[in-house]
Amino acid sequence: MDAPTVPPSEELTFRCTVQTRWSDEDKVGVVNNAVFLNLLEEARFQYFQDLGLYEKKAGFGFLLGQTNIRFLSPAHGPAQLTVEMATTHVGNRSFHQAYRVLDSSGLPLAEAEAAMVWWDSKTKSTADTPDVFRQAMASTS
Repeated sequence: MDAPTVPPSEELTFRCTVQTRWSDEDKVGVVNNAVFLNLLEEARFQYFQDLGLYEKKAGFGFLLGQTNIRFLSPAHGPAQLTVEMATTHVGNRSFHQAYRVLDSSGLPLAEAEAAMVWWDSKTKSTADTPDVFRQAMASTS
């Protein structure tokens, strides 16, 4: 399996803090790998909030199509972690994002990339990228 393609930190233009919980740890005493999907989702939420798209009531008709996560170092909870991220590609019916999760000392815990696909729930098929999202995400690259 190929490692995620994640640009250097200086190219990941958005940063936010996410919180793990004590209950996120598994029996080995580290944050369970599955929890990282939730952390990335929380970062996406904060990213779109920062772009003002929630206030515009833009409609969030996309689905997670694919994720690739490489775990670099164990995380321990509860902890505040930093997620660096950027939209790396905006297509006609999808967009891609890259992520790096860091602990409080700046140690990289994971790198990831994700592809989101725009979806029309009425027609149950892919949909075009809304212009409001295309413009907002382009302003951050």
